[in-house]
Amino acid sequence: MWDYSEKVKDHFFHPRNAKVVEDANAIGDVGSISCGDALRLMLKINPETEVIEDAGFQTFGCGSAIASSSALTEMIIGKTIDDALKITNQDVADFLDGLPPEKMHCSVMGREALEAAVAQYKGEEYVHDNEDSPLICKCFGIDEAKIVRAIKENNLKTVQDVTNYTKAGGACGSCIEKIEDVLNRTLAEMEGDAYYKNQCEHAHSHDEEEKEIAVQTSASDENVPENEAVPFYQAVVDIIERMKPALAQDGGDVVLKRVTPDRVEVELSGACTGCMMTDMTLSWIQQQIMEAIGEYIQVVNVGTSSHH
Repeated sequence: MWDYSEKVKDHFFHPRNAKVVEDANAIGDVGSISCGDALRLMLKINPETEVIEDAGFQTFGCGSAIASSSALTEMIIGKTIDDALKITNQDVADFLDGLPPEKMHCSVMGREALEAAVAQYKGEEYVHDNEDSPLICKCFGIDEAKIVRAIKENNLKTVQDVTNYTKAGGACGSCIEKIEDVLNRTLAEMEGDAYYKNQCEHAHSHDEEEKEIAVQTSASDENVPENEAVPFYQAVVDIIERMKPALAQDGGDVVLKRVTPDRVEVELSGACTGCMMTDMTLSWIQQQIMEAIGEYIQVVNVGTSSHH
């Protein structure tokens, strides 16, 4: 059960401006019913002042989508289109006293509909992100450019963050590895850390190569704090222990081997191993640890059973 604020409930049960604006001169359509969310935003804009005099919406989606659309119309009526475009999806969420993390994509959709409507009003073609951008999530039609934009605008740090804000990876999960690659490259670019970028580019190299790197790291970094000397060591231990039962249900296991300030080494076994399963399990562990410690860290499998 999602934890909705009273404002979200109010705008869901009593949506403002859920109507067709008959004399609208700007219409923005985003999303698709086949993907589970669709929104049409209609604006009546004064041609002389470019003030939004009226706004209405029609949406197909969850309660958060309705509440976000309702809130957006309340926020933009009376503003010029330039001022309206300054409203971010986070502003919409804040207006509603917050949205569940899993529903942040609803506020993003509203902002996109506004951009599409203004583009139509100006006689411009609304190009959603980059039409040449590689498709990452086939289930929801999310391309790489949209993910990159969400990461940069909302300072996203984990794969789960990306799913919350874009829906990418929220269905079959087969694109999780691609999302992680985009996330890591984008964070590396944002932080300007060449070493970090190099690690991200090779994050999905063969496990045997990762083991070799681990051995070299252990031999050359003897003075690097490890295990109990690392401030978040106990947090990592706790996370690994919490994950063991879930992995055991699927016939797998994980053992914590070593923790340094920028690296967690684990040994996967059983059903957790194999090219695809190894990467998915490592991604899951990495996501949980990063959310707990609030910073990027690499999780590597150093187990001997990682390849067939």
